[in-house]
Amino acid sequence: MKTLGIIPARFKSTRLPGKPLIDILGKSMIQRVYEQVKHSKLDAVIVATDDERIVSEVHSFGGEVTMTSEHHLSGTDRCIEVVETIGKEYDVIVNVQGDEPFIEAEQINQLIAAFTDLKTNIGTLAQVIDESNELQNFNKPKVRFDENEWALSFDRVIDKPFQKDTFYKHIGLYAFRSKTLKEISLLTPSPKELELKLEQWRWLENGLKIKVKKTAFDTYSVDTEEDLKKIIERFG
Repeated sequence: MKTLGIIPARFKSTRLPGKPLIDILGKSMIQRVYEQVKHSKLDAVIVATDDERIVSEVHSFGGEVTMTSEHHLSGTDRCIEVVETIGKEYDVIVNVQGDEPFIEAEQINQLIAAFTDLKTNIGTLAQVIDESNELQNFNKPKVRFDENEWALSFDRVIDKPFQKDTFYKHIGLYAFRSKTLKEISLLTPSPKELELKLEQWRWLENGLKIKVKKTAFDTYSVDTEEDLKKIIERFG
């Protein structure tokens, strides 16, 4: 099974323009993401961007990078273009967020491990919820899965009494079989997706099997200047 990590990196972020090139403790964000992911068991890693400035930055630290269309609406769309053009030899594709500079390599390895089950179409992660108030946090999706790690539902709010080690926060990292990426590119938004604004429902409602692996690690994304300050304080 050959695995490829793709890091979509777009220059024109609405809230934080030029985000991949922002300096974080002496290195650009895209370099930090790339180096973290390279510690994983992936066979190859490549940045997929729409801007020559990001291409130059990746080349400066010896990374692999490819130019993609500037018209993609999501990182998933950018991954699909890479697979169709230069990634056809890979069996599993991991979509790595380009704004998580301290992603753990072990998280990537867990996603890869999800595909030892031949029924897996998509792999993702979940972390146990320790505080009851998180169940009501609309901005942090939750995931339910069965004893075989198959996703059953994704929710924004859970209206049930809190019980320790029962509820899980969804960690938005995904891996796909290459053929599954092609399938989802043809899918239209599903009813639950439109209701909850969660793309995962499109996959579930079209019969795709999502394997959920438990992780001890959270993710720390940078979308705003405030996020940047917090992550520097945490890891500085």
